[in-house]
This record gives sequence, structure tokens and C-alpha cells, in this order.
Amino acid sequence: MKQHELNSPLDIKKSRKRVGRGDASGSGTYSGRGIKGQNSRSGGGVRPNFEGGQLPKSKSMPKLRGFKNRWKKNYYLVNVRDLQSIKSLKSLDDSQLINPELMLNVGLLNDLDYPVKILGDGNIDVSMNVEAHRFSSSAIKKIESAGGKVTEIL
Repeated sequence: MKQHELNSPLDIKKSRKRVGRGDASGSGTYSGRGIKGQNSRSGGGVRPNFEGGQLPKSKSMPKLRGFKNRWKKNYYLVNVRDLQSIKSLKSLDDSQLINPELMLNVGLLNDLDYPVKILGDGNIDVSMNVEAHRFSSSAIKKIESAGGKVTEIL
């Protein structure tokens, strides 16, 4: 079969109605447009959203203002007090590294989709080696004052 041999089904191609060809044709005189009014004129009719002068639905709906920052980085936030609880739960030795994988195993994180940021809320009294993507300055101060070490993951 070749492209020029293709035929469409018989009922798919319907010839258009020729209007304004005399009264005997069934659609003469006003050509199916009625007598007067906006829709009887050439180029007449209303725009798609028009609701007869009433405020259109699209204008009365609430709008979301502002914009969404495409470059915003989301972080999982973990506080120093949570790290303290890991240390007491797992009874880790001082050389043990606390990293995002360990936080995931303990249940502080749901997954590793986002980078981890350590915040300085809470107190810490044991030394620990912490590895994360970001640290707040207060978290660094608290971890290092307790004798621990901070390592940033790049």
C-alpha cells in the first residue's frame, strides 16, 4: 500500500453546508444565523471567556502571587541535641563518625534525597566527629567546644 492509495472511511469526510443559496435550499435568507444581533454579523460572536458581562470565573479565582525560586536548596535540618541522642542511643565510641547514613539508620532522616544541615539548637557534652553538608556557626562552636570535630561534605 502506498500513501497515495490511502482512503479515509466514507463517514469521516463530510462536505460542508453551503448556506445562503436561496430559500429552497433550506438555509437561505438568514443562512442559519437568525435575524439580528451580534452573532448574525460577520466577525460577530463573543470571546471564549465572555460570560455576558458578568465577572468571568478566571478573574474571580484567587491567584498565586510571587514566584518559585528554581535555585533554592532544601536541606534536612538536624539539631545538635539530636546528635546527642544518637550518641546516647548507639553508645558510640569517640572515633565513630556521625554522618547522614548513620542518621538515616537511626531514624533522624527519612531518605538521603537532600543534603543535611546541622543546627545549633540544644546542648552537647560529649565529643563526636560529625560529617554533614552544612553547619551553622553555633553548631560548629558547640561541637568543637565539646572536643568534637566537624567535617563538611562537598
